[in-house]
Amino acid sequence: MTSSTPASRGAATMALLSLAIGAFGIGMTEFVSMGLLPDIARDLLPEIFRASEEQAVARAGILITLYAAGVVVGAPTIAAVVSRYPRHRVMLALAAALLVFNLLTVIAPTFELVAVSRFLSGLPHGAFFGMAAIVASDIMGPARRGRGVALVMSGLTVANLVGVPGGTALGQALGWRAAYVVVAAVLALATVMCALFVPARPGDPSRTFRQELGVFRIPQVWLTAAYGAIGFSGFFAVYSYVATLVTEVSGADASVVPIAVVALGGGMVVGNLVAGWLADISVKRALFAGFGALAAASVVVGVVSSWTVPLIIALFVFGAAGQIALPVIQLRLLDVAREHQAIGAALNHSALNIGNGLGAALGGLVIAAHWGYVAPVWLGAVLACAGIVIAAVAFALDRRSRGRVAA
Repeated sequence: MTSSTPASRGAATMALLSLAIGAFGIGMTEFVSMGLLPDIARDLLPEIFRASEEQAVARAGILITLYAAGVVVGAPTIAAVVSRYPRHRVMLALAAALLVFNLLTVIAPTFELVAVSRFLSGLPHGAFFGMAAIVASDIMGPARRGRGVALVMSGLTVANLVGVPGGTALGQALGWRAAYVVVAAVLALATVMCALFVPARPGDPSRTFRQELGVFRIPQVWLTAAYGAIGFSGFFAVYSYVATLVTEVSGADASVVPIAVVALGGGMVVGNLVAGWLADISVKRALFAGFGALAAASVVVGVVSSWTVPLIIALFVFGAAGQIALPVIQLRLLDVAREHQAIGAALNHSALNIGNGLGAALGGLVIAAHWGYVAPVWLGAVLACAGIVIAAVAFALDRRSRGRVAA
């Protein structure tokens, strides 16, 4: 089976399912820490916790930052190294690395060692998704590559819908390490399935680390990463402060927060499936549609934020809108990276994790400036519009460049 020949339906389904299970495990390990920070702080920082719960939780928050830092560092560097090796072996190695590093989180006895394990767990994240996007595009063929990438990414969205709330509840009931035991079990399953079902595809033995770094000399790669980070930071500006929207703005009880999170996660699942279909029609149109829908949905969330039921419905729509751009940016990076496919695809997750940190930080700043708990929502709309502007500039420059080449 050549790299340009789509796999049979059954083989493609099992291969994509293997990758989606890995994506589920990654989504769970990335986000479950957020709901378990008090439990982690109580267990690993007992003296600080007894003196000040706020200080202990704030210090435990570095675990989230370290994971994101691992993604940003690991995505381009690992992808540059592995591009020369057979893709199915790379997927198996990355899944196994994710399993081992998350097992370290389960057994690490001290806060410092858990911190190291979280950084290590982030390292294979971007390379896994990047190589999975290449494998999915390969399996499905050019006409259906958008749906292939979306199916892989569905593991991430389902993790937000089921895995993260379930893991948080389990960690609160049985201890925070129990959530990571589930993560390790999921990643163990993904490792076995990658070994069994991801089809053999050759790498390019002629590629070197230095050659792969040539991707950073392509202006469109930088521009795509820029509108990915800026535009998608609008999503995280809202997502990071969903709890305060529900409790402080709509006045609902804290017990409603999980319902709001599930609604948002359900929207992400729907949006991801729509994104695959749109991307197969036109990557460019799907990108603008995604950012435009994200900006509009942010405004809707802000308008109805004082009423609990409309807010939850709006969060479902917001989750769907926010997810449309994610697989589309992945495909755009594959297109503009030229021969640097592995590192180009992985850079998507570096950009998105920068957007994650940027959106949360800017959202916190506008709240700290006493602009109110709805301020991150309006900020999210502005950031999504900024993503549209940068994307428009990028496509205009791309058109001009192609015109010069043609002339």
